Amino acid sequence: MTATTTAPQGPAPTMVVTECDHDAFLQEEDVARAAGATFRVEQAHDRAALERTCADADGILVQYATIDGPLMDALPRLRVIGRYGVGVDSVDVQAATERGIAVCNVPDYGTEAVSDHAIGLALAVARGIPLLDRGVRAGRVDLPKVRPLHQIAGRTFGVVGLGRIGRATARKAAGLGYDVVGFDVLATPGTDYRGVRAVTLDELCAAADVVSVHVPLHEGTRGMIGPEQLALMGPTAVVVNTARGGVVDTDALVAALGQGALGGAAIDTHDVEPLPTDHPLTRFDNVVLTPHLAWYSEESYRELKRRTAQNVVDVLAGSPPREVVNPEAWGRGRTAHLATQPIGA
Repeated sequence: MTATTTAPQGPAPTMVVTECDHDAFLQEEDVARAAGATFRVEQAHDRAALERTCADADGILVQYATIDGPLMDALPRLRVIGRYGVGVDSVDVQAATERGIAVCNVPDYGTEAVSDHAIGLALAVARGIPLLDRGVRAGRVDLPKVRPLHQIAGRTFGVVGLGRIGRATARKAAGLGYDVVGFDVLATPGTDYRGVRAVTLDELCAAADVVSVHVPLHEGTRGMIGPEQLALMGPTAVVVNTARGGVVDTDALVAALGQGALGGAAIDTHDVEPLPTDHPLTRFDNVVLTPHLAWYSEESYRELKRRTAQNVVDVLAGSPPREVVNPEAWGRGRTAHLATQPIGA
């Protein structure tokens, strides 16, 4: 699908969606039109296609494409990268900074949706709901298969990462009656951090009946829930991941589930997406899988699209965007001249 708007005067910057599985792009097109920028949607899924379709791009909107230094060099007009979402792990931020290319994200668009989903997944596994549902449809009562089932009161909910989404999840878990503890690299164990009782990661894993992960993926968090952490959890504990697939060591998780060392898992984000139908996680009745859609609600969907486009427009207009991952890139290299150059001028 391709949509185009044209600036009414002057040289119009070009905004290109590199690839995206959204069903429409009306919000982005409206933002681009209001700013006098041209806008189009491509579906470029490899390096050659990205170089070809984005050669004239002043700004790109990216869903999953890998944007690294060599690709940036192949796109000489590129000044801003807008990422659909919170994480920017598919973008080489350091390479962008070195070239003066702004990298923008939308870190808080899905706070309510993702935290809702995390709570829903936790309850689904803890109460055995998917397995019970399948039993009813087959004319069975599968209580023996889902025992032990526990009430929420008296159970502990552990939140790994106390950013916006983590705090929202903690708030909702507490509202349900869980005792909530949290771990964050910025929190001092034994203190109250942003309304949550902070503990070490090991303490959280040892104490929590639900371990819900809410950290970005980078080298410091890759595999942070691994064999050692899983071994600290009890045999009824549930692991929930709505962050990034690489944060939880999938092989270790499969091994723990296979040994009966965990009560279950609920995974929305995966190492490989879409998740293969024969993936080992699909074999467990006590695992709930969703297709990286925790972020979605009608409200968050519209907000994500509008704000991703607005960030790109702001940079091209010479205005600091609402959210920029690498502010040190502003005013140097390819963005050195933007502070005095409005779009369409």
